[in-house]
Amino acid sequence: MSLSSSTPALPIPPAAAHPLAAAQAARSTTSNAEPDSLPWPNVHAPDAVRTTTSAANAGSGSQGYRALRVFLRNPTAMLGCAFLLAVLALALTAPWLFPGDPLDMVAQPFVWPGQDAAYLLGTDSMGRDVAAGIAHGARVSLLVGVSATLIGLSLGIGIGAVSGYFGGWVDELLQRVVVLFQTIPSFILLVVLVAIAQPAIGTIVVAIGLVTWPTVARLVRAEFRALRHKEFVLAARALGYSHSRIIFREMLPNALPPIIVTSSVMVASAILLESALSFMGMGDPNVISWGSMIGSGRDLLRTAWYLTAAPGLAIVFAVLAFNLIGDGLNDALNPRLSQER
Repeated sequence: MSLSSSTPALPIPPAAAHPLAAAQAARSTTSNAEPDSLPWPNVHAPDAVRTTTSAANAGSGSQGYRALRVFLRNPTAMLGCAFLLAVLALALTAPWLFPGDPLDMVAQPFVWPGQDAAYLLGTDSMGRDVAAGIAHGARVSLLVGVSATLIGLSLGIGIGAVSGYFGGWVDELLQRVVVLFQTIPSFILLVVLVAIAQPAIGTIVVAIGLVTWPTVARLVRAEFRALRHKEFVLAARALGYSHSRIIFREMLPNALPPIIVTSSVMVASAILLESALSFMGMGDPNVISWGSMIGSGRDLLRTAWYLTAAPGLAIVFAVLAFNLIGDGLNDALNPRLSQER
């Protein structure tokens, strides 16, 4: 009798009951499934396991909308926008609300606010309309603040980007220049620059831009030093992109959030610097500004306090607007704070 005929045939277990067969069946099912419907492998975070490729691509495109939504939900940012819109509306409508030269004498001196309906905020010691001066002074303050900020950003971004991207002796040389500017007090350097040149709006704008760029340069340098070893920068170098393209098209967009936040604070600082210069009598004598109004009314602080209170409140609202907007931008563009929200 043969062994094959005497031994009964053993039952073969089903494929699902065998561990190896079950693993093979699961592998075949996984390979036939759609790639976007499966979780990413080797990712153990609960939220990341459920993320698909299409969802990741959609999330990268919605970061701007998420930041905008966070900014619009910030009450302090909305308050700052309301103040800024009020100052902008006053500056834009100044030629229609108060036509003519705001430095002209239009009424009797020392007309108090509310005493004459034609002069809501009264007149100063020379009979000039205080409301007209504040409206036209808003144009000067915003012009100086925005223009000086653009000059400071241009210099700071250019020098900081080159310093952080190349490093080495280029970084050492440029940082010595930055340290040289930062060792001199900014307001003293501003006074010296304006005193040497003619005190005009253009001179004040350039001088403020020259004393505010080192802060931007240090910030941009730090951002570029953190980005220059990232994978996308190495890939751009491997593809043979030029240095200018890598700096301005690959790295600079990733360093924009802190620059945007800093620019709002720079506008407020430029308005304060211009007001301080005008208060000291070093502003443009051909235009009226909030600082010059405070400077002309400081001798009459006890008898006509409104001459300094009205332009002082205008400066407070303008600077507060940019500071509140800067805080809102920081909350919206900061990755850690936006993830917490």
